Amino acid sequence: GIYPMFAQIGYYICVPFAWLTRLFYSLTGSYGLALILFTLVVKLVILPFQLKSKKSMLRMNRMQGKVKDIQTRFANNRERQQQEMADLYAEHGYTPMGGCLWSMIPLVLLIALYAIIRTPLRYFMSLSTSVIEEIGTLAGTLGYQASNNTYDQIYLAKFIHEHWESFAGKFDGLVDLNYSFLGMDLASQPSTLLSQFPVWGILLLPVISAAAQLVMSIITMRTNSTEGAGSAKTMMYLMPLMTLWMGYMLPAALCIYWIANTVFSLIQEVTLNKYFNKILDREETEKEKAAREKRYAKYQKQKELMAQQQMNGGGRNDRKPQPKKKKQGGEEKHSGTNENGRVGQRPYARGRAYDEKHYE
Repeated sequence: GIYPMFAQIGYYICVPFAWLTRLFYSLTGSYGLALILFTLVVKLVILPFQLKSKKSMLRMNRMQGKVKDIQTRFANNRERQQQEMADLYAEHGYTPMGGCLWSMIPLVLLIALYAIIRTPLRYFMSLSTSVIEEIGTLAGTLGYQASNNTYDQIYLAKFIHEHWESFAGKFDGLVDLNYSFLGMDLASQPSTLLSQFPVWGILLLPVISAAAQLVMSIITMRTNSTEGAGSAKTMMYLMPLMTLWMGYMLPAALCIYWIANTVFSLIQEVTLNKYFNKILDREETEKEKAAREKRYAKYQKQKELMAQQQMNGGGRNDRKPQPKKKKQGGEEKHSGTNENGRVGQRPYARGRAYDEKHYE
């Protein structure tokens, strides 16, 4: 059926993550530190793929004026508006869906880590179902009572750690898993410890996790496009609230991952913003310089063309007045006519064309 198929896919997704977490645990001996190093390595692996997306997002922020101009000019022509937007995106190398894929990765990691943390014998230790049953049987003879709930493997792993001398060397791949980190039990769920208040460390983890997520949301919102500000503001508060709820309901180890992921993301965000803004400033300066040089070259070309036309046209103008002079060659007639019209000091008293012999 469909469920076994998805379960199989999920298993193969979890295997490399589980191997990496186990490697760091064997090197450090600390489950919390293993999760932090796991998060850092994954961030570094996906960083090269995020670089283009980040630059594209910052470029989009700088295009906001042009985007609004297109939306205003073609408000009544949806098809033309979409075409103009597509042309603008193509011109500036912006991919609208570029950032969506990478924003989903932390969620995929969270789901995979949840499976690794919830079923440590199956994923973290890569033990088969039959071996897990044998381990459960041995634990039962030592007084372990299976709860058959979601976190049964966590309780079993903790029992094995407490009675490690009875399990050591009996099962290939079995790991002495210590969930303790900075005096906190990362396998416990903060919601179950509220009655044991104050258990400050565990109860503060979800709050720290949510606060870090809120800071990340604020910085991301300031950096990224202001388009859809209403929905962005809703997400800004919704994500930390979800983180807070998940932090209390799920094993505390997930809070360690969430805090580490958010802190590394904050460092990445600030660093990349600074780096790419410098590059984009330089690109814009070079683009403007190229545009100025292009305009100047065009102006010089037009200037030369006008000078050439003036030179060519000057010769024709010199020749034009000659036939006019020829045509108006009857200057004597005009002067005669003018003199015929003279009365005393008034040259045209009788009119310019006065001729006393006109009617003869």
